[in-house]
Amino acid sequence: MQLNGSEIVIACLKEQGVDTVFGYPGGAILNIYDELYKHKDEIRHVLTSHEQGAAHAADGYARATGRVGVCMATSGPGATNLVTGIATAYMDSVPVVAITANVTTQLLGKDSFQEVDIAGIVTPITKYSFIVKNVEDIAPVIRRAFSIARTGRPGPVLVDITKDATSNVTEYQPEKPKEIRPLGDTIIREDLLKAAELINNAKRPYIFVGGGAVISEAYEEVRAFAEKIHAPVADTLMGKGVFDGNHPLYTGMLGMHGTKTSNFGVTECDLLIVMGARFSDRVIGNAKKFARNAKIVHIDIDPAEINKNIKAHLRLIGDLKDVLRELTPLVEKQAHEEWLSHIEKLRQTYPLRYNPEGLTGPYIVEQIYQATGGDAIITTEVGQHQMWAAQYYRFPMPRRLLSSGGLGTMGYGLGASMGAKVACPEKTVFNIAGDGCFRMNLNELATAVRENIPVIEVIINNHVLGMVRQWQTLYYGKRYSNTVLNDSVDFVKVAEAMGAEGIRVTKKEELMPALLKAMKANRAVVIDCIIDSDDKVFPMVSPGTPIDEAFDGDDLEKRKEV
Repeated sequence: MQLNGSEIVIACLKEQGVDTVFGYPGGAILNIYDELYKHKDEIRHVLTSHEQGAAHAADGYARATGRVGVCMATSGPGATNLVTGIATAYMDSVPVVAITANVTTQLLGKDSFQEVDIAGIVTPITKYSFIVKNVEDIAPVIRRAFSIARTGRPGPVLVDITKDATSNVTEYQPEKPKEIRPLGDTIIREDLLKAAELINNAKRPYIFVGGGAVISEAYEEVRAFAEKIHAPVADTLMGKGVFDGNHPLYTGMLGMHGTKTSNFGVTECDLLIVMGARFSDRVIGNAKKFARNAKIVHIDIDPAEINKNIKAHLRLIGDLKDVLRELTPLVEKQAHEEWLSHIEKLRQTYPLRYNPEGLTGPYIVEQIYQATGGDAIITTEVGQHQMWAAQYYRFPMPRRLLSSGGLGTMGYGLGASMGAKVACPEKTVFNIAGDGCFRMNLNELATAVRENIPVIEVIINNHVLGMVRQWQTLYYGKRYSNTVLNDSVDFVKVAEAMGAEGIRVTKKEELMPALLKAMKANRAVVIDCIIDSDDKVFPMVSPGTPIDEAFDGDDLEKRKEV
């Protein structure tokens, strides 16, 4: 059949099962938007307030579902406004396809109005970027983009299409999407046997789970493996929920703001089994002293991650689900009672704790957990509130914490929460934010209202840039350079002005009624929670120090006494 380029774009999206697109129109992409209008009953378009919000929403949609998220923008500034969202998805291995339109082919390279080489700009932060100048190439490129985004280690792909290609006509033949199969030919039997031998001989094994386990959907396999070898389990921010936060083998997050139990336990273990984690600097602290008593078995689908930051004694390359299905039968059922007794003693000695007086970030997160029973999608911005969410909300399943881990993008959460809610309308969705982050993209609150996306925004409002202030307190002599937000912005009034409901909470007893009210409202709600400016995230590991030197407020007080 004969179709123009814009018709082919929409036909290909329908082929791929796309039901929602997040975006913002403009001149160069008008042909595609005109065609999208004709298919609005089949593909929902969510008009965000800013293109960055569209990229974050597509990212949130993808993280909540495991499917590819799609965003669109026009040429020039429309395309460049997607860049931060694309980089966020790239750092956290999120499958997103960004479709942009550019000036006509004859105007390329002439500094034309709203012309920019977006394919070149995003090359370092995508798995692949395309510029399509011929209508005949649109269908194969879009199909390839979706395949690349999902294959192996997922990630974002950008497709930039010139405006004339969107209007020209060519022959189009529908195709069914090709099934994406995990790469299994990289799993080497000899390495599996070596890993099993190491595991069977270990006296103090520890399992460390990262975001790759979420992507692989290896939840049951990880649980079965951990229970069979009777080993404690720590996770990363990206790996939250793979292992139930209430399971007796679970010891909490590892790293800079991980639990002392996990940090001390990993330091003392004799075998560390790493599942889909990339050894971020925020996890390992001083690389030379990380897990210094242990041999390391590193399982990852991306061979580039092996030995990049931490040297592994044995590597297993492949999809985690497939690797564990082959590895678990090879290991013996074990009982490490003495080791687990020691871990439990660490847990009892070093529990997560906070000041019980007054309204605090940890208390707010705990109350959200109580109100939702753990059955909610939690998105976050970046900073203290993000770490409190990771520490105090016990995620019972994966794809329930959506947060910018690698890039640390302030302004991510509100857009991501909208994407998650559109993808999972039956789920309650909270975005936990700091007041500094909320200012970044609060314009998307208008999107949530206009598009009838009932997300709940909880602002942990300390009137400062909290995490930066914490560092200034600890390492910069309390010189609070440009981190105090001492203006008179009223977030409740901002919410009401945008058509949402606003609630202010200043006392502990006000919080639960506000949460329950918001959950029943079926509309966008902002809960502005006022906390002290100097509340801190503990435990903490100073940059460049070993993770077993984690400290908390009590430790700081003891140092002062010496």
